[in-house]
Amino acid sequence: MTKKERSANAKRQARFRQRRKADKIQGKSVTRNATRNGLTVSLNAVEATRRKSEGTKPSAAMPFRIPTPPPGVLPKAEAAKLAMDAQPNVAAFGGWASGYYGYAFSEGLEFLGYPYLAELLQRPEYRRIVEIIATEMTRKWIKLHAIGDEDKTEEIAELEKELDRLDVRTAFRTMAEQDGGFGRAHLYLDTGSADDRDELIKPIGNGRDKLSQRKVGRGDLKALRPVEAVWTYPTNYNSNDPLKGDWYKPDQWFVMGKQIHASRLLTFIGRPVPDLLKPAYSFGGLALTQMAKPYVDNWLQTRQSVNDAISAYSTFVLKTTMAETLQANGEILNRRAEIFNNLRNNRGLMMLDKEAEDFANVAAPLSSLDLLQAQAQEHMTFPPGIPVVKMFGTTPHGLNASADGEIRSFYDMIGAYQEVFFRPNLTTVIAFAQLSLWGKVDEEISFTFEPLWALDEKGRAELDKLEAETAQIDIDSGAIAPTERRTVLVNKPESPYHGLDPTDAPDLLREEEEGLEPEGGRPQPQAELDAEGEVGRKKAA
Repeated sequence: MTKKERSANAKRQARFRQRRKADKIQGKSVTRNATRNGLTVSLNAVEATRRKSEGTKPSAAMPFRIPTPPPGVLPKAEAAKLAMDAQPNVAAFGGWASGYYGYAFSEGLEFLGYPYLAELLQRPEYRRIVEIIATEMTRKWIKLHAIGDEDKTEEIAELEKELDRLDVRTAFRTMAEQDGGFGRAHLYLDTGSADDRDELIKPIGNGRDKLSQRKVGRGDLKALRPVEAVWTYPTNYNSNDPLKGDWYKPDQWFVMGKQIHASRLLTFIGRPVPDLLKPAYSFGGLALTQMAKPYVDNWLQTRQSVNDAISAYSTFVLKTTMAETLQANGEILNRRAEIFNNLRNNRGLMMLDKEAEDFANVAAPLSSLDLLQAQAQEHMTFPPGIPVVKMFGTTPHGLNASADGEIRSFYDMIGAYQEVFFRPNLTTVIAFAQLSLWGKVDEEISFTFEPLWALDEKGRAELDKLEAETAQIDIDSGAIAPTERRTVLVNKPESPYHGLDPTDAPDLLREEEEGLEPEGGRPQPQAELDAEGEVGRKKAA
C-alpha cells in the first residue's frame, strides 16, 4: 500500500470513529459497531433488519376461553358469560384443561371469533369453499312423495306450493353457508310472536307432537328467518349430568336481548366440537373456514412467493467498494444504487468504476414454480373434500383422464351430509308447514333428496336402450304385458313418453287387452324367427 493510500485510509477510519460515537438506537447510545476490514455497519440498520425478518409471531392462545358476544345480544342485566343451569367452576375447569392441552397457536386449534371468521369470508379462497358445499347441497333439493297406497297428488302439490312460499330451499342454502363460515347457524320459525317476549320463551314442540298442534294453527307460520350465530348466545343447558338428554344442549337462546326457546330457533351445526370446547365455541361447531385456514395461508404465501420470484427472478449485482460508500445512514450507497437503477435498461449506458466495481447478473430458474404453486393450491381442497375440478375448474391431465370417479364420490359425500345436516330440521319445518296449511300433519307424506349424479345424453341413451331390451325379453317371456311396460314409460319423469295417457294404447295393445288377435296374426318374437331360420338352413344343407 502506498503512502497516499495509507493516508486516505486513516482519514476514512477517523471519520467512521466520529460517526460511531453519534450512533443511537431508540434513544440509547451505541457503544460498539461491527467493524471488519474497514467496513462499518450501523446497529440502526441491524435493528431495522431484525424487526423485518422476525415479523409477527403467533401469540399463545387459550382454546377454552369463553367468547364475548357483541353489545346488545345479551340483556343489560345478564353478565357476559355463558349462562348455565348447572356448571362446574369455570376458572378451575379451564385451568385443568389447559394444563393437559397446552397452548393453541395458528393451526386452527382455538375459536377464532365471529368477527374474524366474517373477515375470512371476504377472501375468494374461503368463500368458494363455503358456497360450493352450500350450492351442491341445494342444487337438486327434495322430492315429496306418499308412503302409503292412497293417492296424495293434490296434497303434495299444495305442500310444495307452501314450501315455495316459505322459500325453504333458499333458507336452507343460507344455513349451509353460515354453518360453513361460522360453525353454527339458526333458522327462526316466525309464528308472529317476535314482539311477545313472554311467548318467545315457551316451546312449540317438534311439529308432530300435541304441543305443536296447540301452538301452531292454520296460517300461523309466517316466514323462515335465518339468523347469524354472532347475534345469538346460548343459555340454560345441563352441564352436570351427561346421562340426561339435555347434556350440553341449550334450550334457550338470547337473540339481541330477547330470550327464545330452542324449538323456535332451529340450530344447525355441521361439525360439532368435543364437549370440552363447546363453551369456548359458544356451543357452535367448527367452521370450514377455520379448518381451511392453515392450507389457505400456505397457498397465499406460496402465491406471493411465486409472484415475487417471477418479478425478481433476475438480480443485478453491483460489486462496489462498500467501505467507501456505506455510511451510517447509507446515503452514498443509496445514491450509487439509484444511479445504477436509473441506467439499467437495454438502451441505457451502464458506467462502472474500472478499478473498484464489477457487475454480475444472477437469474433463478422458473421451470418448477407452476408445479409448486399448483400443489399448494390443491391442498386447499382437502378440508372440505371438494374435487379439484369442482374447486378450480382444472381438468385432469393425461390420455383418457377423467374426474367422474372423484365427482361421484363427492356427490355421495354431499348426499350423506344432507341426511345428517338437513333432514332433522327439514322434517320439523315441513311438519310446521303442514300445520300452518292444514292444521294437521299427514304422516304418509315424506321426502327424499334428489340424487346429484346425472348421466349425460349418451349415457342416458345407452341406459334407455338397455332397459328397452330387458323389457322386450320380459314381454316375450310373458313376465309382463306390453301395457305394463307402457305404464312404466309414461310415468317415468325422464322418459320422452312422460305424460302420455297409459290407457290410450296403440291398436295392437288395445286388441291384446280385449283378448283379440290382431289382423294378420301376432308378430313373432325375434328369437323365434332366428330359431326358424336356423332350422331352415339345416334342412337345406
